[in-house]
Amino acid sequence: MRLQGKTILITAAGQGMGRASAIACAAEGATVWATDRDPGLLEGLEEHGIRIAALDVTDRSAIAALAAELPPLDGIFNCAGIVVNGTIETTTVEDWDLSFILNVDGMFHLTRAVLPGMLQRAGETGSVSIVNMASMCSSIKGFVNRCAYGTSKAAVIGLTKSIAADYVTRGVRANAICPGTVDTPSLRGRIASAADPVQAEKDFIARQPMGRLATVEDMTPIVVYLLSDESRFVTGQAILVDGGVTI
Repeated sequence: MRLQGKTILITAAGQGMGRASAIACAAEGATVWATDRDPGLLEGLEEHGIRIAALDVTDRSAIAALAAELPPLDGIFNCAGIVVNGTIETTTVEDWDLSFILNVDGMFHLTRAVLPGMLQRAGETGSVSIVNMASMCSSIKGFVNRCAYGTSKAAVIGLTKSIAADYVTRGVRANAICPGTVDTPSLRGRIASAADPVQAEKDFIARQPMGRLATVEDMTPIVVYLLSDESRFVTGQAILVDGGVTI
């Protein structure tokens, strides 16, 4: 019960890391609000005692409406994001814009909307936590064919450090998770869309020194840790959980 008494919001909770994190946080005693732009993907989460709500993080009016409905939060996991392929030459303007709208802007607007309630809770409990989804592909390391994605995730790290610096004296912590290659429906979709899916999967595995893809269960412990009071002295960090890629 490491999250007992805490209310936590998680975006993109319909599948992958978001869904696994919602279930893990609920199992640790949190009251979890799970959101996704596709409400159908949230089916089954209520069986874990999780509250569900449709939310498109690119819709500012929807963000405002949800924020007005939510109680003051102890934690938020900004998990929503997208991966697009391309170099600076081949990335379309549309993909560049979408990468920032979804990966950065949505995180900015949602966090800002719930921050007043989080500051209230920080005044009551001493500490609240913002966890943002970044990546090892960011300001930490460049990867081929990931111009828009890597740049947007570098911005996530910058946003995270900015929030941490501005609110460190007010009980608000902010940290970013930088995963390696995680076996999720999103990754499986990218593999399936490759010209040679078998080779694409081999290539993803080959860049992981441990010789395998990460599972969502490899990632959820760090999410729970950062949302819990165990990490009360941790803020402003970009935490790598990458299986040794950036050694």
